[in-house]
Amino acid sequence: MRSFDNQKPEINYPCAWSYRVIGADEQRLRAVIVAVVGDVEHSLRLAHESSHGRYRSLALEVVVRDEEHRNSIFAALGRHPDVRFVF
Repeated sequence: MRSFDNQKPEINYPCAWSYRVIGADEQRLRAVIVAVVGDVEHSLRLAHESSHGRYRSLALEVVVRDEEHRNSIFAALGRHPDVRFVF
């Protein structure tokens, strides 16, 4: 059996990358995402709303230039106070 422990996946850049961004206010999340990705090509849609309507999950797909760009988007989204969770 082949083990994949400690191996980074091979990613060919530029490529489309998907993030899931979760927070309480959909419009604020959308504004945060647009501010973070800027004019980079992307798509954004509501993916899920919690059963009590307290949280929304937005699916973001964005074209990333390289690993640094991909990681910087993830970090910027994760640091924002309106973002509860990003993966």
